[in-house]
Amino acid sequence: MFTNGLKVLALAISLAMCGVAAVGQKTAGNAPLKLNQIQVIGTHNSYHAGIAPSEATLWQAKRPDIYQTLDYRHPALAEQFDGGVRQIELDIYADAAGGRFAHPAGPQIVAQAQLPPDPAFDPNGVFARPGFKVMHVQDFDYRSVCQPFKACLEEVRRWSQAHPEHTPIFILVEAKRDSEEGGVQLTPVEPFTPAAYDALDAEILSVFKRDELVVPDDVRGNYATLNQAVLAGNWPTLASARGKIVFLLEPRWSGKDYLVGHPSLRGRLLFTNAEPGQPDAAYTECNEGPAETITALVRQGYLVRARSDADTAEARANDTRRRDAMLQSGAQIVSTDYPASEPARWEGHYTVTLPGNADARCNPVNTPVDCQIK
Repeated sequence: MFTNGLKVLALAISLAMCGVAAVGQKTAGNAPLKLNQIQVIGTHNSYHAGIAPSEATLWQAKRPDIYQTLDYRHPALAEQFDGGVRQIELDIYADAAGGRFAHPAGPQIVAQAQLPPDPAFDPNGVFARPGFKVMHVQDFDYRSVCQPFKACLEEVRRWSQAHPEHTPIFILVEAKRDSEEGGVQLTPVEPFTPAAYDALDAEILSVFKRDELVVPDDVRGNYATLNQAVLAGNWPTLASARGKIVFLLEPRWSGKDYLVGHPSLRGRLLFTNAEPGQPDAAYTECNEGPAETITALVRQGYLVRARSDADTAEARANDTRRRDAMLQSGAQIVSTDYPASEPARWEGHYTVTLPGNADARCNPVNTPVDCQIK
């Protein structure tokens, strides 16, 4: 009895870390499969093209610890989708006037070190034009497999149109606001204001039609808040969501301004990374777990994203413990730098995939044991 009490206490503490009470939700065995009852593999920083050779040489010489965490790269978005990835992550910087990030420090530092110049990072002058830019860290880690943000979306839509019955694709959009990294001053960022988020929604709708998306209003239905709808299991069916795109916004601070004028995300396109229990809560991140916390969130009805590896650590050691725990946790989105469709980087061949290399499976937590995706 005492041991069981300790387990309950430990679970309550872990749930508190993600801001949620331990309340479960059962799923009817014969009900149509819903959007929150699947599990897919995603890629972390899906745009990341890696660091160019001469800049990589400098990183390895001056800060090998940091370089190690950045030593991953992904192919074109369409190629990732072809390999079964169903969630991508795009980090964006606001650049309403254009030109803000057109002259990164990297090439200048390479020239000062008298190293061979790296390939041009912006041969078409995209960075000089207005629009959201896609990159990891301005000045030092700025190469992307697609640029600008709108072009990335256009690539997604082309693939989606060519595969009209695909498992829904989740696009995680991370708003970036840092002008300093590791004590180094970087090109100052443009703030993400409510107006900037209006522009973000408008840019998405310049590429996708409204009926090609699953948005918060589709989940809320007649409920007073999005959170109430989620706790009531009001997610759309998987069948109705096939061929569609779901946009997710992170980090958590971004929700404050994105919600201005749009209580409970009314009229907005992206689901915020919200604290469970808040009016806008439908999606939340619990990247490092623990698995028990994620399982409790999933059983309540929330959509959860977790990471199976980070900073190349698990892949270099071929340590599969975190990967296996996140897959079994029921997190609907399990993000990795190493999907099975991409070449293994280190001895041990660490990769992340679903059984049978499927692009989706029935969620191991909130579906019946005889569930099948149709």
